[in-house]
This record gives sequence, C-alpha cells and structure tokens, in this order.
Amino acid sequence: MTNNTIEIQETNTDSLFPTISPVTDTELVDYLRHSYKFAEIVNLAEEETFIVKLCQHFNIQVSDEEWQAAGDAFRLEHKLLGVKETTNWLDRQLITLEDWSEGIRLRLLTNKLKEYLFGANVDMHYISNRDQYKRVALSQILVLDRETASKVIQSLSEEKTSFCALALEHSKGKQSHTNGGFLGVLYLSQLAPEIAKAIADIPVGEVIGPIETELGYHIIRLEKWFPTEMSESVREEILNTLWRIWLREQQNQNKVLEGKG
Repeated sequence: MTNNTIEIQETNTDSLFPTISPVTDTELVDYLRHSYKFAEIVNLAEEETFIVKLCQHFNIQVSDEEWQAAGDAFRLEHKLLGVKETTNWLDRQLITLEDWSEGIRLRLLTNKLKEYLFGANVDMHYISNRDQYKRVALSQILVLDRETASKVIQSLSEEKTSFCALALEHSKGKQSHTNGGFLGVLYLSQLAPEIAKAIADIPVGEVIGPIETELGYHIIRLEKWFPTEMSESVREEILNTLWRIWLREQQNQNKVLEGKG
C-alpha cells in the first residue's frame, strides 16, 4: 500500500498579503459613506454640538464632584475596577482617557439640559399621555415584503413552526433575529405609531400582523403588559421624548429659515 502525501510549500506570507494597519481618518469617513451611516453620525455630531452651545447659553455646568461621581458609577457598571481593566477597555474602544472623561461630561451636560428645559413639564406630560408610558414585552418577525409576511403568518396559524424558529429564519431586524424574535421590554412611546396603535388592546400571547411601517412588515407577539407608574426610568423617557420633539421643531424651523435665505 502506497502512502500518498501532500507536500505544502512554505511561503513567506508577508510578501504575499498586505498587513492590517490602523484606519486613517479619511478611510473611516469613506467607510461611513459606503455603509450609508454617514448621515446618522453627522446628525448625532450636530446634536452634540448643539447641546454644548445650549449649555453655554444657559450657563449649565458640571461640577468636578458630579463629574467624578459619574465616572466612578460608569467604571463600576462596566467592571473597570483597576488600572489594567480600564486601560484594556480604553484600548478596545480606541479612545484615550481624556476622550472617555469628556464623554462622561457631555452625558451629564445633556441630562442637565433636558432637566433645565423640560423638568417642570414632566408631570403634566405624564398625566396627559399616561398610556404612552405603559411598558410591554414584545416579540417580532420583521420582513421586507408582504408575500414573505403572509407565508410566516400561515406557518404560525398552521403551527408548523415556532415563532422563535421563524424569527431566526426570516426576521431582518437585528435584535429580533438574534434573540429569536424577542425585542425586550419597551415603552409604547418607543414603538412605531402603527405598532403602538395595533397592540393597544390585544391580550397577552396574541399574534397580530402583518403591520406595515417604513421598515417593512411586522408580525408581533405580545408577551406581557406591565403596570404604568411614574418611576425614574419613566421620567427619563419623558425627558427624552420632550427633547426629541423640541429638537425636531428646532430643525424644521432652521430649514424654513434656510429656505427663506
């Protein structure tokens, strides 16, 4: 019996392939453009700049004590309890200690600005829009066309395949695909208006859809309703809602002024 052997010739791969080097600023911007994420990042950067200017206008500041306390809370939350853990985390994020520290300060400024602008309106907004701050646990299958949505609905009605398995196979939503359909616990105000309206009165366990939104066609299963109550997380969500509404108004007003100019 003859032994057949395959000889692998060793080559110097350094001479065949380019090495991976740190990305340049230009390459990073090019990637954001090519991946269609440039506008999203630009909007966030513009919002941050606007926040800083508003804080300067209203003389909103962060004390050293507040800054230190927020930094300590962040390190505790992310288990950055020593110099080594902190340094490794910063290296993974590709940022400096100064970058991280400035991010903490900007987060504090943002929260203070929202409280300054809208804090007095939170209770009244909550009373007038209480139903919007009901929390609900949802699962979802998001598809891009009605034909696929109909096939998913048919499979569910015939009980051929589980909701989880169908989400893993068909859902185009990143979170719902990864988690077998489960979206988590959300406020109604965080949902697309079409979905919030459709699930308003349905019982736990019911599947509805397809619901069409700008993202596609949603098949929704309601997992659980949670009681409505004013809490710190609800207050934070109301402040975020009021901020988004006000920011949109400012952006629209700027567009009108630019049009006249």
